[in-house]
Amino acid sequence: MKRFILFASFFLISIVGTAIAQPQSTQKGVDAQTRKIKDDSQKVTSREHDVGRSFDWGRDKTKVRDRLDNPYKFSIRRDALLDFISQVLQEKRILVDEAASRMKEGMIITQPYVFAKGPVTTKGELTRFGLIEFEDTAWSRGQYTLTIEVQPIDGAHNNVSIIAKVEGLSGGGLTSEWRSIPSSGLAEDEFLAKLVELITGKSPDAQPQR
Repeated sequence: MKRFILFASFFLISIVGTAIAQPQSTQKGVDAQTRKIKDDSQKVTSREHDVGRSFDWGRDKTKVRDRLDNPYKFSIRRDALLDFISQVLQEKRILVDEAASRMKEGMIITQPYVFAKGPVTTKGELTRFGLIEFEDTAWSRGQYTLTIEVQPIDGAHNNVSIIAKVEGLSGGGLTSEWRSIPSSGLAEDEFLAKLVELITGKSPDAQPQR
């Protein structure tokens, strides 16, 4: 009987000891895992932080060329230069105002060339060809008139000067009117670029070969 009581007591003590030891062991495991996470987070890696890194967003992108000189110097006779100017006007479908022009004196004035129609297209195009000062204006059409002057330097060299008068049709119905807008220089530059291409055979807009 005494042996049975001793055996039962030993068995109960073993069960209680195991129950007490198990939470402590689990807690130790949690503490060890928590310490490992903290240690890993405090390690300094060799990779730079994104804040310290630099990015080059513009590398290898197409570059926009500088505007051509205006006046632009051409190494060509005056009569031949006037012929090339006429070719550019025909190619761009821009008509010459014969009454206002003085061809013999090297002065060419064009009729208004409409480059945009409709309220959606016109505002965007006017922003390109002109410097809009009236942001709240409703535009329905855009046009420009070119004044082209050939200025002789000597028998083999001439300057070509171009001035664009940019206008936008504002308002609607009976209240619409043409309003002058300062030129951005795009109309002049596009004409000169085409003239250079016809005379030299090389477009200023062509990207250099690498």
